[in-house]
Amino acid sequence: MITNLAEYKEYIRNKKIAVIGFGISNQALVRFLNKCGAHNISIFDKSTADTFISSCEKLVSAGTICDYFYGDKYLSTLTGGKYDIIFRSPIVRYDTPEVAACVAEGSVLTSEIETVLMLAPCKTYGVTGSDGKTTTTTLISKFLEAHYAGSDTRIWLGGNIGRPLIDVIDEIKPSDRIVLELSSFQLMDMKISTDVAVITNLSPNHLDVHKSYEEYAFAKKSIFAYQKENGRLVLNALDEMSVKLLGDRRTNVSYFSARTNKVPGFSSGSSLLSDDGSYLVYKDASKRLTLSRDTINVLGLFNVENFLAAMCAVKDEVDDSDLEKVAAAFHGVEHRLEYVRTVSGVKFYNSSIDSSPKRTISTLSVFTQKIIMIAGGKDKGISYEEIGPVLCEKVKVLVLVGPTSQAIEESVNNADPNHKITIIRQHNYRDAVDCAYSHAQSGDIVLLSPASTSFDLFRNFEERGKKYKEIVNLLNLK
Repeated sequence: MITNLAEYKEYIRNKKIAVIGFGISNQALVRFLNKCGAHNISIFDKSTADTFISSCEKLVSAGTICDYFYGDKYLSTLTGGKYDIIFRSPIVRYDTPEVAACVAEGSVLTSEIETVLMLAPCKTYGVTGSDGKTTTTTLISKFLEAHYAGSDTRIWLGGNIGRPLIDVIDEIKPSDRIVLELSSFQLMDMKISTDVAVITNLSPNHLDVHKSYEEYAFAKKSIFAYQKENGRLVLNALDEMSVKLLGDRRTNVSYFSARTNKVPGFSSGSSLLSDDGSYLVYKDASKRLTLSRDTINVLGLFNVENFLAAMCAVKDEVDDSDLEKVAAAFHGVEHRLEYVRTVSGVKFYNSSIDSSPKRTISTLSVFTQKIIMIAGGKDKGISYEEIGPVLCEKVKVLVLVGPTSQAIEESVNNADPNHKITIIRQHNYRDAVDCAYSHAQSGDIVLLSPASTSFDLFRNFEERGKKYKEIVNLLNLK
């Protein structure tokens, strides 16, 4: 078992390595492998872009890699026992036939993020779930930063947010802390867990990649399945699938909820609202933390639960003053119910992160007035039926863009054939924003909450949200 960077360099130096997918994290991985003395590296990627090919040619010329393969059949040369180690990108399934064949031949399958956890010299925090991952991860890092401000301890934020930590693994000290947001794609074959693991909640998601909801949920289990004896797990008390993943485990489990003050009897600590709802309270046998709810500046009960989850995670390392300092300064994470601008009395919000019906339902719960909403995007194989009744209750004008427009409109019609929602379809975001604004009056709210992935028009939800904000910020400036 490799336990430090020096051992890893000795191990990796002469290995034949395949890197599948050449996105940001695997580009950082190749740099790291080179620093460790490994150069017998082949890159595999579907891309046929001139920029990708040119980049690989330069890497071959520099001796950074030895070969590269691309296009629709990019994995056709992977098998045959040629590679000692295969690093997969998160979107490449571990049971892809060519990958599985290599493992059967004796190749070691791993990833950039698993390597980070293997080499981490310090305490690690990991957050996964269907909703609230980024906000909870960010809050954990900020709580720790507040507590260790002025000391030599650094907080390293990574995984799905921040920079690839493999780039800086040699800079991380035992006294530091690593905080990671981890997806089901990263976790599904992980054999290392974080010291503190948080599962925010679970609902059907990414069924265009996972074979079933059960497989998707089970992938999340890796975040705690390999914890050492002193590892801790934080779960949503009312999330049945998360609790189901526990199995027989009953030790070092903490629960959070803003919706109940009762948690399972075997909890070793819990983070709940006070009886009157005015305080967030963490309590176990030896620790008590409190935070006034009035101090929190972000909307929504789900954001209160993100605070509660983060409090559970950091309970051994922070105090009330750290919580208060962060809560007072925290105004949310970009693309997550983010206030953009008020134009002629119309408030615009950006919640581009809402890539599933459940996420949109959660966002809509914040609003007490009927709103104007922009939705739609790429389908990922999940049902839209549950969103119909909520749209009927919360929305007065619905502007739809993208392939899921039909499914979303059908969910409204099925929920109430006599609904009063004005439903309009548009072909692009500029027309969608203009349409929403043209139907708005002073005092109205326009919300982007797609309930779908972004991949029909954009590379990711961040690009989608930035485009929306760019268009909103140009309103009335023409």
